[in-house]
Parts: sequence; structure tokens; C-alpha cells
Amino acid sequence: MALQLGDIAPDFDAETTEGKINFHDWLGGTWAVFFSHPKDFTPVCTTELGEMARLAPKFKQRGVKVIALSVDSLEDHHAWAEDIREIQGYAPNYPMIADEDRKVSNLYGMLHHKASDTLTVRSVFVIDSEKVIRLMLTYPASTGRDFDELLRAIDSLQLTSSHKVATPVNWCRGDDVIILPSLSDEEAEKRFPDGWRTLKSYFRVVRDPE
Repeated sequence: MALQLGDIAPDFDAETTEGKINFHDWLGGTWAVFFSHPKDFTPVCTTELGEMARLAPKFKQRGVKVIALSVDSLEDHHAWAEDIREIQGYAPNYPMIADEDRKVSNLYGMLHHKASDTLTVRSVFVIDSEKVIRLMLTYPASTGRDFDELLRAIDSLQLTSSHKVATPVNWCRGDDVIILPSLSDEEAEKRFPDGWRTLKSYFRVVRDPE
């Protein structure tokens, strides 16, 4: 069955550019972004992996590890890293899985056979500290991803995991948030003693609690 939000991220052993790992051991008790790219030595992937390396400190600030995957070899990963550094200014500073037998790609549903039987699509999984899949994104090979949006989504996921709130459209860290409709006014008063604005009976807006 296809993976769904709320599932435990499947465990696996794999060879990476930073050595052999067991995925769950590597995750430990942190959040993680696990993303696939279709193929080494391709232009869109070159831009993506360089950008992810540039943004690595921002993911680290949020307690989020990063790991990438493609169906290419470790040798290709290492050789391509120099191209990425030359073109993007940053080489990958996170492990890259060499999934030549496509075991992990199939485990995570990264091979979409109507797109390609041999190359992964641009999958993204955000996994929380309990190893639960909290977000999934899938892009075609032709469209590069927006990693700033991924950071924004992680900010929302981490905030809403700690507080009884949801984030509205285009929300960014520090913006007002929405009190969950399931939370009574009495409970909300305990959590948000400085008050909130009521737009409708189901729509209460409060300052970012963090």
C-alpha cells in the first residue's frame, strides 16, 4: 500500500556518501527531510542539491536532518558533487543514498511508472522526531522544487505540533495563527491568556505563540 501521512517512515539499510546507515538509527530523535532526485549529472537536480546545501544551516536551526537519494552509484554521487560545487557554489553537505537496486525507491513509492520505470520522481518526505511522516510532496522530473516553501511548511508543522493552532494561507513564522475550532473558549483562555480576535464562531485569530 502507498505511504500516507501519519505512517511510520519505513526503515532500511543503505550505502550513502557518508557511509552505510540504518535509516531509523540515522534519524535518531530528530526531524528529517528525505528527498529523491531523478538522476545524477542532470541540470535541474544540480540546482536542487546545491540549493539544499546552501540552506542546510536553516534546516539545522530547526533540528532537521537532510538526506537525498537517487538510483545512481556512490561513485557518481561523489564525482557529481564537484560539478554541483562549481555550478551552484555549494556541494552536498548531507548524505546521498546510492539506491542502485531501487529497493528504497520502491519502499517509498518514488518510482512512478507512468513517468519512468527506472528513475525516481522528485519526492519529498518530512519525518518528525517520532519517525512519523508529516508531509509528502511529489514533483515531476521537469520541475524543480521550492526549498524555501519546504522550510515554511516545516515551521508550520513544528509549531502546530506544539500548540493547538493551525496556520492560514501563505503563513510565515511570526504571522498570526488560527486557534483550532476543536478547542473551547475556556481551554483557549488557558493557552492564550493574552486573548484573540474572533472573526466567526469557528475562526479565532491569535498571535504566533512562539
